[in-house]
Amino acid sequence: MSFNPLHDRVLVRRVESEEKTAGGLIIPDTAQEKPQEGEVIAVGEGARKDSGELIPMAVKAGDRVLIGKWSGTEVKIDGEELLIMKESDILGIVT
Repeated sequence: MSFNPLHDRVLVRRVESEEKTAGGLIIPDTAQEKPQEGEVIAVGEGARKDSGELIPMAVKAGDRVLIGKWSGTEVKIDGEELLIMKESDILGIVT
């Protein structure tokens, strides 16, 4: 199945965080926070102004981004857990 977000929405795959602390302690899955970094899988065409003019997206597929802890809607596509969110929910691009 393929999925193409509409308007100013973005499809993001969370990047798994490290399972150990800096001191080497292993953190159990139940105590781990959701990763705040993700990879953009697909983007919509962009938002539209009241005049109908298209506002292009600032992110593109393949970008690594920082996202808010509770941002987006979790969906399962082809057995993979992904997030659909508005572009404005993305905090920034990691370079």
